[in-house]
Amino acid sequence: MGLASVFCVCAIAVVLQLCLFSVSAKKTYIVHMKHRHKPAIYATHGEWYSDHFQSLTAADPDSLLYTYDAAYHGFAAAMSPEEAESLRQSDSVLGVYEDAVYNLHTTRTPEFLGLDSELGPWVGHSLQELNQASQDVIIGVLDTGVWPESKSFSDSNMADIPARWRGECQAADDFNPKIHCNKKLIGARFFSKGYNTMASGGGSKESQSPRDGDGHGTHTASTAAGFQVENASLLGYAAGNARGMATHARLATYRVCWKTGCLGSDILAAMDRAILDGVDVLSLSLGGGSAPYARDTIAVGAFAAMEKGIFVSCSAGNSGPTRASLANVAPWIMTVGAGTLDRDFPAFAALGNGLKYTGVSLYSGEGMGSKLVELVYNNNGGNTSGNLCLAGSLDPAAVRGKVVLCDRGISARVEKGSVVKEAGGVGMILANTAASGEELVADSHLLPAVAVGRKVGDLIRQYVKTGKNPTAGLSFGGTVVNVKPSPVVAAFSSRGPNMVTPQILKPDVIGPGVNILAAWPQGVGPTGLDKDARKTQFNIMSGTSMSCPHISGLAALLKAAHPDWSPSAIKSALMTTAYTVDNANSPLRDAADYSLSTPWAHGAGHVDPHKALSPGLVYDATPDDYVSFLCSLDYTDDAVQLIARRPNATCSSSRRFRDPGQLNYPSFSVVFGGGKKNSRVVRYTRELTNVGPAGSAYVAELEVPPTVGATVKPSKLVFGNVGEKLRYTVTFVSKKDVDYSLTSGFGSITWKNAQHQVRSPVSFSWTLRL
Repeated sequence: MGLASVFCVCAIAVVLQLCLFSVSAKKTYIVHMKHRHKPAIYATHGEWYSDHFQSLTAADPDSLLYTYDAAYHGFAAAMSPEEAESLRQSDSVLGVYEDAVYNLHTTRTPEFLGLDSELGPWVGHSLQELNQASQDVIIGVLDTGVWPESKSFSDSNMADIPARWRGECQAADDFNPKIHCNKKLIGARFFSKGYNTMASGGGSKESQSPRDGDGHGTHTASTAAGFQVENASLLGYAAGNARGMATHARLATYRVCWKTGCLGSDILAAMDRAILDGVDVLSLSLGGGSAPYARDTIAVGAFAAMEKGIFVSCSAGNSGPTRASLANVAPWIMTVGAGTLDRDFPAFAALGNGLKYTGVSLYSGEGMGSKLVELVYNNNGGNTSGNLCLAGSLDPAAVRGKVVLCDRGISARVEKGSVVKEAGGVGMILANTAASGEELVADSHLLPAVAVGRKVGDLIRQYVKTGKNPTAGLSFGGTVVNVKPSPVVAAFSSRGPNMVTPQILKPDVIGPGVNILAAWPQGVGPTGLDKDARKTQFNIMSGTSMSCPHISGLAALLKAAHPDWSPSAIKSALMTTAYTVDNANSPLRDAADYSLSTPWAHGAGHVDPHKALSPGLVYDATPDDYVSFLCSLDYTDDAVQLIARRPNATCSSSRRFRDPGQLNYPSFSVVFGGGKKNSRVVRYTRELTNVGPAGSAYVAELEVPPTVGATVKPSKLVFGNVGEKLRYTVTFVSKKDVDYSLTSGFGSITWKNAQHQVRSPVSFSWTLRL
């Protein structure tokens, strides 16, 4: 008799239902409840959620993983698909969604951003004053946890913890709150119930602790708000002072990511807790693919945070240069892409034909010497994975004592070096393919290794294939600064257009995200590989994961300087003051092929914290504005209420924008032919708030491609008072009789006076030939 038959020979329908539930494996589901339906007999919504769940599923009470309050109306529970379907039938349930996996988007930065001067004027604020004020600002970091012993989390000379703080440090076998938390690291929690449910059948579980066993969370937290540490370096590279953006801001870490990813149920629980704890900024260097906002856990939690005045910064993703590859595109989130610094780590590959090529490397061991050795490529009996140096793909007899040329892709860059070393190779040249273009990312390899761009890689590939007895030698040049051009948009940084809402331009900005030095756990080698036994207090990493906490820390500084500013005002200040030229005074370039970058890659541009402190004007938006935005997407009332958590947030009673692009956003994305009327004319009204002096006057400057006409009315704005709000309307017209084979174009709208340039990027796209 089969398993179903053994357990399902039952006398009554209810028992039969319960027996059927036991057949399927349990998964984690997030359940959205109708908040208003709570019967009066329950003191709290959590009690009602628990009873409702058990009454409909007869599940073990331990199956209820989380009840949400501040970020979501509902709960997360482990149940079978049949039990989930039973809940969907309840009149009190708005939706039941299977848990989703999110992934991490894996010094000189303060100097590059102009934060190194202790006494320099900051438009009425010295950095000392900002540091003092930022002690009242709390940054919450959702990541892989924290290594509390790092010097970056010192609380030297810090004042007492703000009395409003409601968070805590959780105890664990390897984490003692009395020892490991202080006036800098004021909170450390972990959330693993969703992960444990997913991993329950997949082997041993990780240590349940706020402690970082990966390194990513320590790196991001210290980037946002690490205390200044002198004589920091990665094994000698990037030596100098390491510090976060807001050195005196408080940190609260929430561990939500584990070896196999970050579960939506855990992320939502951490966001829920962070809101209740009292954070001012939330930093999430993680994400998934694009999804409608009601199905995006991070977007839903971020809306609740925004309503409470919390600024939310998220990484854009590392799927560039692929078009339309963005994550975290909700307009109430600051979506951050990545650019390079003006610091590099040159390394050199000398070939037997007399040519010498420059790449990058963070290799810190003994070099190869001056003697050239044999160079091999894909030399493994036709095994096509050999050119990628995947695990098990290299024949030791063919590579022992030689330098191996490996193509970038599929596996981690440092893992390829490990594969070469295990096979007996003495060095590696890691060559980009078309997917990575000319972008160079330095790594702390386990053997002498040099990374080169695609063009150089192609030349070396050709040399290996056609040269007689090809040879190579590798050498390393240490650290150089003042590199030009910089910044350059990282090739890996995810790109627009925004496929969830094309009328909202994303990403918002770029920040430093390539070769970033920050704190690192002593229990993890710099490559993160299990076989890497090296120890370092600091590590160099790249990714939009690294750029996101830069913006989180800068937002904390702006919050300290302007405590009354909303998250939207802070976002606007960072966007409208961003720059779009590099340190060679040329337009920003794209590392993928060094072509000119566009707002689909860099958004409004690279952040400029000095100018952001005094932007002159801001585009502000309220939670009600975002509700109107959601209604303009033709969302159902249930979907709007899921995101906005308001029972009265119905589109019938809310002011519905005629177009999602009507949101008072600091950038524009104009879609011709995409509306209900397939119009050649797109007209948007925006409102500017004066945060500069009374009597400030601005004139408009338009820049549009030849295929578009544009007018601004009025073309001059005069603000009589501080805080005054004035509106303008901009009309874009797609011209007739032009070639629309190029389906995109870019421009800008700038409000200017002698003191300020309030610049908004504009993207144009055509869905039809009009």
